[in-house]
Amino acid sequence: MQKSRLFIGLALLLALVFVVAGCGGEKTTPDSGSGDKGDKVVIGFSQVTLDSPFYVSLMDAARAEAEARGAELIYVDAQNDIEKQNNDVQDLITKGIDVLILNPANPTGVNPALQAAKQANIPVITVDRPTETKVATFVGRDNKKMGELAGEEAVKLLGGKGKAKGKIIELQGDAGGKVMMDRRDGFHAVVDQEPGIEVIQGPYCDYVRSKAVKAFQDLLQAHPDVDLVYAHNDDMALGALQVLQQNGLAGKVKIVGIDGLMEAIKAIEAGNYDVTVLNDPQLLGKMAVDTALGVLEGKEYPEFIDAGTGLINKDNAARYIDDNLVFAAAK
Repeated sequence: MQKSRLFIGLALLLALVFVVAGCGGEKTTPDSGSGDKGDKVVIGFSQVTLDSPFYVSLMDAARAEAEARGAELIYVDAQNDIEKQNNDVQDLITKGIDVLILNPANPTGVNPALQAAKQANIPVITVDRPTETKVATFVGRDNKKMGELAGEEAVKLLGGKGKAKGKIIELQGDAGGKVMMDRRDGFHAVVDQEPGIEVIQGPYCDYVRSKAVKAFQDLLQAHPDVDLVYAHNDDMALGALQVLQQNGLAGKVKIVGIDGLMEAIKAIEAGNYDVTVLNDPQLLGKMAVDTALGVLEGKEYPEFIDAGTGLINKDNAARYIDDNLVFAAAK
């Protein structure tokens, strides 16, 4: 009987110890919101594509800034597919993100994703490309102005305002894209004022070099008298340069691009490329994350945050060359 009472007493004591320990442990589990995971802000980033060095650099910069600010960044690649992007955003919401950075594949087609974020009370910041639906803010650049700058440089290269003459082949970005339309319209607002300039609009190459190479091979064959190439980004312009080099025309046909890709800047130094309009993706990625965190802190921003731009040509290319960067950094 004495032994039975002793065993019962020990059992009750052990049970009490487990109950106390269990209560103490509950306060530090991630589900309670008081652990490290619960304290860390989670940023979701839906990127339009990672099949471009520009968007890879933007994503890398965003991820580095999130880490530096003590936040977690989860990113997904829409692969230029609006249906996939809408599904990706829903998955990010399910994972418990606090704020969404969105580079939309289509300014209106992304509305289901925006509606899902709104229902989940998740603020949205768009980057690089805007949406037609209002969001917390848009971090990007005035792409129409960038197109105008490219057009002004093209006119200078072809003889100057009122005297410019020549044939331009234009390599376009993505069909229906807001950036594409702005870079196209801004460029044409300038060059179409010159009666001596003829513009041949090439197919949509989705900002991808390999597609531009294929398109420009056919375009050059049809228009061997081309005087200048204008591409909506440097990667496509470098695709055109590759074809020109294969045909012994490098340095003879003028090239104007956009983005400030380091490879293009080095080609400017070498005399095979003429102008690029600065579009620093590293700065965009950093600004997008800083803005997203600011929105969560209750800060208010204008509808459009302009990251700024500039021109890089033979006169200042040396200032921007940095072997540690894929794209030139804004000065």
